[in-house]
Amino acid sequence: MLINCIAYQHGRRLANVKVEDISDYLLKPDCFVWVALKDATPDEMAQMKEEFRLHELAVEDANHGHQRPKVEEYDDEVFAVMHLIEEVDNQMVVGEVHAFVGRNYILSVRNRSQQDFLGVRARCEREPKMLAKGSGYVFYALMDAVVDRYFPFIEKLETELEAMEERIFTRGAARSNIRRLYRLKRKVTVLKHAVTPLMEAAGKLHSGRVPPVCANSRDYFRDVFDHLTRINASLDSIRDTIATAIQVNLSMVTIDQTEVSKRLAAWAGIFAVATAFAGIWGMNFVHMPELQWEYGYPLAIGLIAASCGLLYWRFKKARWL
Repeated sequence: MLINCIAYQHGRRLANVKVEDISDYLLKPDCFVWVALKDATPDEMAQMKEEFRLHELAVEDANHGHQRPKVEEYDDEVFAVMHLIEEVDNQMVVGEVHAFVGRNYILSVRNRSQQDFLGVRARCEREPKMLAKGSGYVFYALMDAVVDRYFPFIEKLETELEAMEERIFTRGAARSNIRRLYRLKRKVTVLKHAVTPLMEAAGKLHSGRVPPVCANSRDYFRDVFDHLTRINASLDSIRDTIATAIQVNLSMVTIDQTEVSKRLAAWAGIFAVATAFAGIWGMNFVHMPELQWEYGYPLAIGLIAASCGLLYWRFKKARWL
């Protein structure tokens, strides 16, 4: 679906453009066309390929979707894939935005995501001096908007992790904590898969040989790279903390199991003494004097009770009970 198709000249909006007229505006001096699509069909992509003369491999990747974040250069065209992260019902949902950037055009294709970039267009139009830099600056603005939307997820993950850390030593909560920590780890992994490849790709846009279309905005891409580096470092820290928390919780489960085993062993020891005495006096040999003694039964009960009481006291003192 076509969201908008607008031509700009000298940093100012020139006109809303019909798709079939795009190639005409591309011939105007100091003019570039910015097109935004959502969930584009193969027919729409074929039309855009014809108007902008897009590279067939880049169009093929955009049609297939589910690409790893990357930046690729085809002659004088740059093709970029970025992941859009959303949280729906406490689950991380991954969408994509594909950007085709040429000397006098930029085409963004958003797939499987409800996030829009209308704010990016408004921001660029408020800064005509920057917009006059052309499609390279618009590409930076799009990438910067995608990266900025990762920061709230970092803050939320850190908040969830802090809450989990407060529950680690809550008695009986270790097993539920592990389940929550693994869910948190999956979220970190999804975000990590979006950030790390994009960080590596953004490095190509500000250092070394920079694609010509991005050359006049390399300082801005360095800023995006710095943001991605910070996010990546935060994710590494969160992941390490989660791994430590999981180990602590597994240790707590082991400790709880050991405590239960100690209690069971203590009670088993107490009943073993009573069983031993009862077994001895239950052998029914003829020549057992205490069987004929008037006070034999009370003495046996008292001895069993005293032995069990002594063992109970010892186990209690040793904190086995």
